[in-house]
Amino acid sequence: MDDLSYQVDLLRATNEKLSRDEKMLRLICETSDSAFLYYSYAEDQFRTVANWEHFFDFVVADARDLDRLYDCVEEQCIIPLREVLFIEKQNLQSQSIQVTLKARRVRLEVEVRVVYDAAGKPTDKIVRFRDITRVSLQNDELTYLAYYDTLTGLYNRNYFVRLLGEFIRRAGDENRTVAVMFLDFDDFRRINDGMGLIVGDELVQVFGQFLSEMMDDHVLVSHFNSDIYCIGIYDPCGARSVDTIYKIIRERLRQPFILSGGQEIFISLSVGVAEYPEAASGTLELINCAEIVMFKAKNMGKDKVLYYEGRILDEFLKNVSIENKLKDAVFRQNFIMYYQPQFHTGDKSLRGVEALIRWKDDNGKMVSPEVFIPIAEKNGAIVPIGDWVIEESLRVCADWKKKYHYPLIVSLNISAVQYRQRDFIEKLLDLTEKYGIAPEELELEITETALIEDFTEITEKLEALKNIGIKISLDDFGTGYSSLSYLKGLPIDTLKIDKSFIDTVISDENTRIITESIIYMGKKLGYETIAEGVETEEQYRYLQEVNCDNIQGFLLGRPMAAEKIEELLAGMAV
Repeated sequence: MDDLSYQVDLLRATNEKLSRDEKMLRLICETSDSAFLYYSYAEDQFRTVANWEHFFDFVVADARDLDRLYDCVEEQCIIPLREVLFIEKQNLQSQSIQVTLKARRVRLEVEVRVVYDAAGKPTDKIVRFRDITRVSLQNDELTYLAYYDTLTGLYNRNYFVRLLGEFIRRAGDENRTVAVMFLDFDDFRRINDGMGLIVGDELVQVFGQFLSEMMDDHVLVSHFNSDIYCIGIYDPCGARSVDTIYKIIRERLRQPFILSGGQEIFISLSVGVAEYPEAASGTLELINCAEIVMFKAKNMGKDKVLYYEGRILDEFLKNVSIENKLKDAVFRQNFIMYYQPQFHTGDKSLRGVEALIRWKDDNGKMVSPEVFIPIAEKNGAIVPIGDWVIEESLRVCADWKKKYHYPLIVSLNISAVQYRQRDFIEKLLDLTEKYGIAPEELELEITETALIEDFTEITEKLEALKNIGIKISLDDFGTGYSSLSYLKGLPIDTLKIDKSFIDTVISDENTRIITESIIYMGKKLGYETIAEGVETEEQYRYLQEVNCDNIQGFLLGRPMAAEKIEELLAGMAV
């Protein structure tokens, strides 16, 4: 009896444990985001458990019901699903795939495990269906961010470089070429500054959508950043040649881009082209070559396409070398000032001097201002260089003034970049006060190129300077396309007649007519005139006859060090 009681208690305890285990397993299944399909080989029986009803509206009772599973998934998933459900045919223990349910666009991971006995025969199979839609979407989003630009939908820079590298490797094997077109909007800053960043972004987006129509197996299109795009072309020829693609782009640019706010915007592009293997043998090097050529196109007037040539790269590398040396020169203020005298035409008395910066590099070689000044204007070094030129010139002229008491005008070349500095006028006046230079003893030269960049802002500052008493001179007059139109709106005191007229004024009648017209017009408008580049006595006598006010050139004085100007002043002061 006791033994029977013990057996009953043991059985009851076992049942309770099984009941608890069953409850636990049921709770696990019910709270799981998965559905399970169990199959017993011995009984040839299927059973569905957990959240089966969440995914499917039918029950799998036998093998024939598996066809209903195949009907639920997208067509391309049917064969992989059929193969994974019967992995025992390949003696596999486990395998998983991903499928998509047609009706609900749910992404499922299907994982199959098979249990084998000691003889290697399958005894049990469990199939798990797990919802991975959210994870899949996140992975898709990460993949998109890794490969595509979010603003335009084009390839991003990193993925473009990767695909272009594949183009180049393939071209090397097949003896083909690969072209890269580097595209940049002209004057995009004006759009951003004038119409706002949102308008600028939409323009970038709309243009990117236009470029996306060119993409195919042989053409890659990428948005690098801001307003810069890059096109890679495998075996460029025929409809996918650089010329053809550029013509398509040019044709589109004849029409405005119409934005969502109703704005109609015309744009132009500067395009640089480089080809593998002519320009470079590597991916990044090829892109860099195309970019360098694009910058050259901008320097040549913008709105054009330019093809790689070795001399362009040589010129760029030379400029990079100069730029690096220039940074050091700015830090050490390693410049010297020369001064070219200006004379009154009538009696050859000294009117003043034009201050001219000179730079001798560490190797003792003189670098022309025509070379380093444009580089300084691009990288911003012109501001500290210009500040140094102004202070050094005013300091030297103040010293001359104290020694010789001669009424001298110092003429300074001012860059457009300097004029745009907010504190330009304030700093200039502080220096004139510091060195005791009267406003009328100072003349600032402005070029037409500087005016084109920002006519309104620069003109306002020139007006303020003129009201103070500082003279304003228009340099290189007559060489631009619209100099006459500037005369109506600019606060000009002096017109400098460009050297190109003086060079041929004796031998060419048309040049004489233009030169005399400039001088006559200047006098009518109340301007003083200065002829640049006077090198012969014959030129001087002619300018004297036509009543040009002043002359400047090698005939009476080359650019010279401050000590030589002192010798002139000493002679004038006697």
